[in-house]
Amino acid sequence: MAAAVDPASGALTVLSRVNGVPDPSYLALSATGETLYAVSETADGAVAAYRVSGDVPEPAGPPVPVNGSGPTHLSVFDGHVLTANYGSGSVTAVPVRADGSLARVASGVLRHTGSGPHTRRQQGPHAHQVQPDPSGRWAVSVDLGTDSVRVCALRDGSPVLHREHALRPGSGPRHLAFHPEGRYAYVVNELTPTVTVCRWDAADGSLKPLAEAAVLPGAPAGDAYPSGLVVSPDGRFVWTATRGEDVLSVFAVEGGGEALRLVGTVPCAGHWPRAVAESGGFLYVANERSGDVTWFSPDPSTGLPRRGGSIVVPAAACVVLG
Repeated sequence: MAAAVDPASGALTVLSRVNGVPDPSYLALSATGETLYAVSETADGAVAAYRVSGDVPEPAGPPVPVNGSGPTHLSVFDGHVLTANYGSGSVTAVPVRADGSLARVASGVLRHTGSGPHTRRQQGPHAHQVQPDPSGRWAVSVDLGTDSVRVCALRDGSPVLHREHALRPGSGPRHLAFHPEGRYAYVVNELTPTVTVCRWDAADGSLKPLAEAAVLPGAPAGDAYPSGLVVSPDGRFVWTATRGEDVLSVFAVEGGGEALRLVGTVPCAGHWPRAVAESGGFLYVANERSGDVTWFSPDPSTGLPRRGGSIVVPAAACVVLG
């Protein structure tokens, strides 16, 4: 679905709906903003490209197989689209052509190995996210199944492992976001409702876990399922979404980025918030099970979001703003 954004209020207005690949669970824009990429979170996963110069996205070629199952995330890195394939526990690179379309075949796959102590969710690797670091030199992949973050580079179009960094066993890391100054990274953990604060060194591609902060003020009654994570452009706040509690959590960033303090939580105004995004001073939340995208205005002093409105988006899974 494509929507227009009111820069004054953050409000969304639906422009068009496009039937594309099945289960398009994550989206990413090209650097120019002219091409949109979408993964197909299916057993025989794929990635597709769309032209977005007008109100209706137009396919820019057929979907490309990623040679992995259940891709849940993608990003653009070093002339390629990278996908994190949850089912097969791998990262795939697909070359991007000069016009933004995709090559017909993937150029390489990096297969993760390992497991974790959670008997049901960590029997093997489950790559959940892959994205560039702020320097643009490294691609960082987060693996829920192995409790680790892998730092990778591209060599002849193939992702190659540079380093693997262990997080706390059983934490189940899901998504990572960098502080805008580039020296810290925050990892939201799905199997324990926490955020891990890490120091990031772009010079040698190393990540050092420092501490964990709980995303909820008290222990949840059951599995909480934290999901999305976003850092404010000025680096003052971190917001997370927790599906099992239907809340957004607000952290104040302290110590120049090396510490998080939980300010509070607010309802996400829907059910099962799968993703959260920030743009133009507004927060946008994709509530998957209630089928809507809601926008919020964060308080400039506390970071606590105030609901603005919502639009109907069946099975909303991701919001990308350009």
